[in-house]
Amino acid sequence: MPTVELRFSAQPEHVRTARLVAAAVARRAGVDEAVLDEVRLAVGEACSRAVGLHRSHDITAPVTVVLIEEEKAFSIEVGDAVPGPGSDTSLPGRPGDAIGGRGPETDAESEDEMGLAVISGLVDDVEVRSATEGGVIRMSWPTTPAVAVP
Repeated sequence: MPTVELRFSAQPEHVRTARLVAAAVARRAGVDEAVLDEVRLAVGEACSRAVGLHRSHDITAPVTVVLIEEEKAFSIEVGDAVPGPGSDTSLPGRPGDAIGGRGPETDAESEDEMGLAVISGLVDDVEVRSATEGGVIRMSWPTTPAVAVP
């Protein structure tokens, strides 16, 4: 299971680099060419969301992007260091994780929810997790096995 891991400071200019690397690794892993634009857009949205969360919570830890090549799938995990709801830190919870089913209350929370909606529209297999150590968006795409040329 080959893995590539990127770590970058929460600066918007690094999102483009993450998108380019994700597309290159996805291509090498066997993701269909027709889907590569979706991979780029989804990674861009997830990374922009993580950067925004880090900046709004004054977190200096890097954003992480893990690219995982599995036997029949290619997965990307974009992680942030913003504690989820119920954590015992002094940081407020992440946007969109409102307790009691309340909707977003601020522009930042609305942007966060919009980013997640865009990602779910681009990726069929997406999972969003939030924990005390931070959140992760995991996205997966099917791959086609490489054909060996004699």
